[in-house]
Order: sequence, then C-alpha cells, then structure tokens
Amino acid sequence: MILPCLIFDMDGTLVDSETLGNRALLDLLPDWDEDLAAMTERYRGEKLARILVDIAQRAGVTLPDDFEARYRAHAAMLIARELQTMPGVPAMLDQLPHRRCIASSGPPAKIRQALAATGIAAHFGERIYSAYDVGSWKPDPGLFLHAAAQMGRAPAECIVIEDSEVGVAAAQAAGMRCCQYLPDGGTPHPHALVFDDMGQLPFLLDKLAA
Repeated sequence: MILPCLIFDMDGTLVDSETLGNRALLDLLPDWDEDLAAMTERYRGEKLARILVDIAQRAGVTLPDDFEARYRAHAAMLIARELQTMPGVPAMLDQLPHRRCIASSGPPAKIRQALAATGIAAHFGERIYSAYDVGSWKPDPGLFLHAAAQMGRAPAECIVIEDSEVGVAAAQAAGMRCCQYLPDGGTPHPHALVFDDMGQLPFLLDKLAA
C-alpha cells in the first residue's frame, strides 16, 4: 500500500509561532489595547496583508509604510530567541513513515528560520512550499495543489495537517482529506478529523487509511 503524502501547515501546527507573531504586532502598537489570546485566534492562518488592513481599521490608525518591514524584523528576533515546536511534534515526526512537506502562508525565509530554530528542518529538507512563491493564500486551494504536484501526488493521495479554519477550507477545496489540530479547543471544522495531541496523529492517519 502506498502511504498518503502529508502536507503540513507550519504556524500553529508544527511550531508555536502564532502567539509570537501577534505579540510582535502588539509590541509595535503600544497604544492599542487588544487581548493577545483573542488576537491570536482572530488572525489564525490569515495572510499578513489582510491582518494589517484589519488592524488599521479596528485600531483607527494608519500604519506607516515601513510597518511590515519592522514587524518582520521584530518577529524574526522573537522566533530566533523563543520559538518552540508544538508539544509532541519531534516525536511525531520521528514516528511517521510518510513522505511529507510543508505548505505555509509564511514567506520562505520565515519558514526556514522557524524549522532551523526548532531543530526539525531535516524532516522536510527542500520540500517547503510558500504562498508567497505561488501567489495563492488559504482558503484558496492553490498552495496545497501546488505542493501535491511538486510531491508527485494526486490530491486524493494527500492528507493535510492544519490548525486554522482557512487552512481546512483550503484542503477541502483542493479535494484533500484533513486532520485539524486544536490543542486549546476552538471550533472544529465539519470536514476535518479533529485532534488535540500530536501523539494521536499516527493513529488518525491509520484510521483514514482504513
């Protein structure tokens, strides 16, 4: 039996970067009174350009032209200093025999920095696909379809591992099965197999294969 190809999201799925990214935003907006946890949930899986438009509208400010560049630099510093994998990810990756890749909405440099900082880069090698390279952001299925094509697999032969609602929607639109990682609760997507512990993933994959 040919094992399915696993397409992993990165932020909030493999690495605990969502909180750091939103903290970096708040650090640059000291006068905006926003709850970090609520902000993290609101922007989970979203494209940065859409996030910045929403922040400007909600905070009633005009962000300076260099805001994105300053944000990227500050977030990179936090990632280098504090980023960790999500609990159980290294052991899970060691256990799975499947071919796997990453399909992330983040820029390629951010993906590579996060993988190196957390010590899991060797599990993916050059099999890293960014929305910035293909010009397609979730919930559009383009990024997942590109990843499948690069891996030489049909959509039906792929399983997406995601945490965000937009990511699950992209997997559904691509015709791929999906496991949704919700370690802290949240709203499960009706078209995903939901789990809250990375140690459960190998068993879920066996269930899908059956």
